[in-house]
Amino acid sequence: MHFHKIHGLGNDFVLTRDLDPARHDLARTARALCDRHFGIGADGLILVLPSEKADFSMRIFNPDGSEAEMCGNGIRCFAKYVYEQGLTEKTNLAVETLAGIIKPQLKVSGGEVQEVRVDMGRPRLTAAEIPVAGFGPGPVREAELTVDGTKLTFTAVSMGNPHAVIQVDDLARLPWQTLGPAVESHSAFPRKTNVEFAQVLGPQEVQVAVWERGAGATLACGTGACAAVVALSLTGRLERRSTVHLPGGDLEILWAENDHVYMTGPAATVFTGEYLLDLATLA
Repeated sequence: MHFHKIHGLGNDFVLTRDLDPARHDLARTARALCDRHFGIGADGLILVLPSEKADFSMRIFNPDGSEAEMCGNGIRCFAKYVYEQGLTEKTNLAVETLAGIIKPQLKVSGGEVQEVRVDMGRPRLTAAEIPVAGFGPGPVREAELTVDGTKLTFTAVSMGNPHAVIQVDDLARLPWQTLGPAVESHSAFPRKTNVEFAQVLGPQEVQVAVWERGAGATLACGTGACAAVVALSLTGRLERRSTVHLPGGDLEILWAENDHVYMTGPAATVFTGEYLLDLATLA
């Protein structure tokens, strides 16, 4: 299996065209490939596939084998892959995902993708769309949640995948890596949830630590950065155009007047290679 290892702000992925969804157990394959000791090592496996609705189709699997609807950092890596591998000459793409059609715009210099601006679409804000249980059918803003004896206040947002954004005063003093998995699997989230712990630094600046559903603590999360800006804008703590500081670097997020969220950030290829394990054993 030929593959590329590409990361967006340290959120790293294995991308390949060589896996047939009809022939392989993709959950089991993702667990094997993403293992950092016995596999390639990654925060996710991304399949590059044809589409009847868009230029390409993207499927993404977490290290635990679960399939995600979308991934903000992953789709920037996907856009870099398809352009630099000569699969397209377009710099404005339409990519089919489980969250709908997502539209990356590529900034190219010298044949290489330097930066990707992604139209992430409209945020979903009602409990049924996200989904969230036990807080009524409408928007869930600054709702109280108790996990492991700790009371947290969260705002729920979906960017095609569910997010619980928790505003905190001091990230450095919060045991977020312990609280993250407890929130992820809380009964309030029927499909589990990604969790963002967000410390506002200024009207256009926020620091975010992410616990990703199915992946754990990661260095960056594109949909999470978008969700954080939306949630904190809704609650009056942040402006709609803001910089999100993540452990792996910064993303620029704009929640525009047309209600679409735009994410801008880099993607970088780490290495390419061949995976030699007989994938027939994973069928």
